[in-house]
Amino acid sequence: MVLKIGAVLGLVAAGWLLLPAASPGPHPMLDRPASFGLLTAMGAALVPVLFAYGGWQTASFVAAELRRPERDLPRGLLLGVSGVIVLYLSVNAVCVRALGPEGLAATTTPASTVMRLALGERGAHLIAAGIAISTLGFLSQGILTAPRVYYAMAEDGVFFRTVGFLHPRTLVPVVAIALQGLVAAIIAVSGRYEQILNYVVSVDFIFFGATGASLFVFRRRQGPAASFRTPGHPATTIFFVAACFLVVINTVYTYPANTLIGLAILVTGVPIFFMWRRRVA
Repeated sequence: MVLKIGAVLGLVAAGWLLLPAASPGPHPMLDRPASFGLLTAMGAALVPVLFAYGGWQTASFVAAELRRPERDLPRGLLLGVSGVIVLYLSVNAVCVRALGPEGLAATTTPASTVMRLALGERGAHLIAAGIAISTLGFLSQGILTAPRVYYAMAEDGVFFRTVGFLHPRTLVPVVAIALQGLVAAIIAVSGRYEQILNYVVSVDFIFFGATGASLFVFRRRQGPAASFRTPGHPATTIFFVAACFLVVINTVYTYPANTLIGLAILVTGVPIFFMWRRRVA
């Protein structure tokens, strides 16, 4: 994490201190008249952005390991997401300032382009190393969090008991980790990056929205319990749920083939879920 933050701060410093502003004049907010097509195009452009800001939800996977999850989990989520927002918006501002709208639209690797302009090829290599470290960090959190779900399912009797096996010395769920790696490898070779991204985002945001909507159910059943305090509820909750489902609808509309594959994979889990429920009963 320290190395990733250091790479981002180095990019921001190099862009602001070593490069002049590429486009000092004002630019129009929109490059074309407002229309439904422009709205859907903006929504499609947000798909990789939303994925970049994702990952916060996996913190809840390890809530059972926390000593005071009702206090520490929300605090960690708020502080972590706030820090990511500050860092990412700083990178966005530097890229727009250094490259301008036209230059930014012309490159698929804006961070490397900025560092190449600021420090030459050495700068591009440095930021590439930072991106590689960031990728390893993402893989590390995936290994730490996602197998916890498979392990917990096995412990609850709704998945194969073998998946809940813990190594006798390290207490690591080795079978769950191996399963996670196998499935990830199959997905990685199944298509292009943007295809897989559409699979993930469409399904992710279905469950984000459903999780937000469940807060209304908890409030109705249990009342405004202290562990479910939500500032601005119900307005903030309604906004979050609506935004999530709009993302899903727009992704399906813009990339129907890719998103329908992801949804089909999700639907195949429904009969399996009921099969395991009957076994437990």
